Amino acid sequence: MLVDIYSTTEYIKRRIGDFVPEIGIILGTGLGGLVSEIEIQHKLMYSNIPNFPISTLEFHSGRLIFGTLKGKNVVAMQGRLHHYEGYDMKQITFPVRVMKMLGIKHLFVSNASGALNPDIKTGDLMIIEDHINLQHDNPLRGRNYDDLGPRFPDMSQPYSKEMIAKAAQVAKENNIRCHTGVYVSVAGPNLETKAEYRFLRIIGGDAVGMSTVPEVIVAKHMGLPVFAISVITDEGYHDELEPVSVEQILKVAEEAEPKMTLILKELLSSL
Repeated sequence: MLVDIYSTTEYIKRRIGDFVPEIGIILGTGLGGLVSEIEIQHKLMYSNIPNFPISTLEFHSGRLIFGTLKGKNVVAMQGRLHHYEGYDMKQITFPVRVMKMLGIKHLFVSNASGALNPDIKTGDLMIIEDHINLQHDNPLRGRNYDDLGPRFPDMSQPYSKEMIAKAAQVAKENNIRCHTGVYVSVAGPNLETKAEYRFLRIIGGDAVGMSTVPEVIVAKHMGLPVFAISVITDEGYHDELEPVSVEQILKVAEEAEPKMTLILKELLSSL
């Protein structure tokens, strides 16, 4: 794995020249529009990058975007990877390893998720302050490479308190409905049953999705401060659940994206 990380990093460096990203951004389902805010300098298709997994979802673009946003050099993943696509955890988190090797100092992660907490409504945002990992595997399983991080990384504070506070203040100043809460990561790809939604709420979850936690684990393993935010696309706490389609999820995510983009941009400028 280590050889692949280094060789992929060197390939990308040859393509982007002296550009060094400071911030890595992972854009979740329906949230790729942030790219329009970036002053783009380089674009690389995942399919052209050696060892890089390719997103199999038709609504994920599958590109690495290099450019500037609010005066900061960023690299954005326009399209993330999921365990349910058939990738193992090391493949899913491989891009985070590479972004760290390219020079990023902070990682921003976004996703679309379903509400478990009745106070959180469709179209709201939720800043993730902690998580519960219910994925089937862990990206750190297997041999540990000391060059990447410790065998037993601490996860007592997986998300940066400083960035959480700054983002919450931005939301407040701009009258954006934004909560802080616990994100539960499940394998998917099916959505949850009523009993599963109840269970996830009982164990402490405020929102549920199918991503984010593997990338956060690897980021913390490598010493990267992390900020993560969810766009709430549906509600799983009702006694009678309405069927939810991918089209509905994408529509809500796209409508809420400008609010998320504003928070991310202001947070970027404060770093």
